[in-house]
Amino acid sequence: MSTMTAPLVDPLAMRQTMGRFATGVAVITTEDASGPHGMTVNSLTSVSLDPPLLLVCFNHGARTAEAVVSSGRFVVNILSRRQQGIALRFAARGEDHFAGLDLEYAGHRVPVVPQALAHLECDVERVVEAGDHTIVFGAVIGASTRDGDPLGFFGGKFSDITQHGSEPEHWFF
Repeated sequence: MSTMTAPLVDPLAMRQTMGRFATGVAVITTEDASGPHGMTVNSLTSVSLDPPLLLVCFNHGARTAEAVVSSGRFVVNILSRRQQGIALRFAARGEDHFAGLDLEYAGHRVPVVPQALAHLECDVERVVEAGDHTIVFGAVIGASTRDGDPLGFFGGKFSDITQHGSEPEHWFF
């Protein structure tokens, strides 16, 4: 094992390089004594199937992260390709993200994004501070899905994700 350490990568280079990794888009929701909170994330991953665990990364100081930790519960709302507007709504800082939305609640009293592709209800299992992020591990206590195509994120922009061998959905109104 080498005792030499590699030079740190420039944050912009790190952002550009990691932007080449396609992800889905989710909104994390919770509710604490001050009311409902939510924010858009794409730093989310499954950690374990047995027991069912996932993790989500929040910027340090994010109000939603603080509310998740204080309430001890949250919902991961995986967005469909038709929900880019919801992703943008919950990405705006300092806004009332729930204004005008008909709130629906998960089994453990946490607001959910209506018509999301999937919901994962979680209890906070562990919180870890790393770099400029707060990493929250969630014990998944409930999960539900619906049919549809996911909203993707690639190279700093929303994108479509389609399975190989299938045609993308066409939406006509």
